[in-house]
Amino acid sequence: MALITCEHLSLGYENRELLRDLSFSVRAGDYLCIVGENGSGKTTLMKTILGLRQPLAGSIRFGDGLRQTEIGYLPQQTDVQRDFPASVWEIVLSGCMNSLGLRPFYGKAQKARAEEALQKLDIADLRRRCYRELSGGQQQRVLLARALCATGKLLLLDEPVSGLDPRVTAELYRIIRDLNREGITILMISHDLQAAAEDASHILHVGRELFFGTKDDYLRSSVCRCFQPGRGNEA
Repeated sequence: MALITCEHLSLGYENRELLRDLSFSVRAGDYLCIVGENGSGKTTLMKTILGLRQPLAGSIRFGDGLRQTEIGYLPQQTDVQRDFPASVWEIVLSGCMNSLGLRPFYGKAQKARAEEALQKLDIADLRRRCYRELSGGQQQRVLLARALCATGKLLLLDEPVSGLDPRVTAELYRIIRDLNREGITILMISHDLQAAAEDASHILHVGRELFFGTKDDYLRSSVCRCFQPGRGNEA
């Protein structure tokens, strides 16, 4: 059974339609890269899956026991967020918020989950550091650890390596690849087609043309041959 099934989706905002009649599914263990032209609706699609936006038409269904509140999300950062004056521990622990229910405080289970995420991302020694004092690569590890606290099933990553230098980028891609191999399903927006082709099992291309299928089929397709990746924030 698919974790996510999107059928005949139309997406947009403020009376502007970005995507029309989009259908695809994601199964447990997939590594799906979402690529396409700037402004083609990649981030809008991710926010719609998360329930932060409503589709203009069509449906999104969750299966295999997945609940919308069990999805980990790493969004694109703004300058204001990069300057957030909280400790690494506070930010990572906040990823457990959806598991609190009616309880007002984090318990042993949430703290243990946050500790595990810190160890997995190799940032345990940063726990007392202020987030805004960290490098860009360290901040992305903190946000990925926070996203891991929300899920053991599915991560949504929006341009996770944007603005990072090549060495840090390669290391973050390795971490994401390892998480996928451990069983976490990945949906990642990327402008880096080369990286997508290296790690992804499936490609979703949105924009003037739509494509959904395996990585190998995409690389052989006319959609891939005509695509020139751009950089910058996406709609």
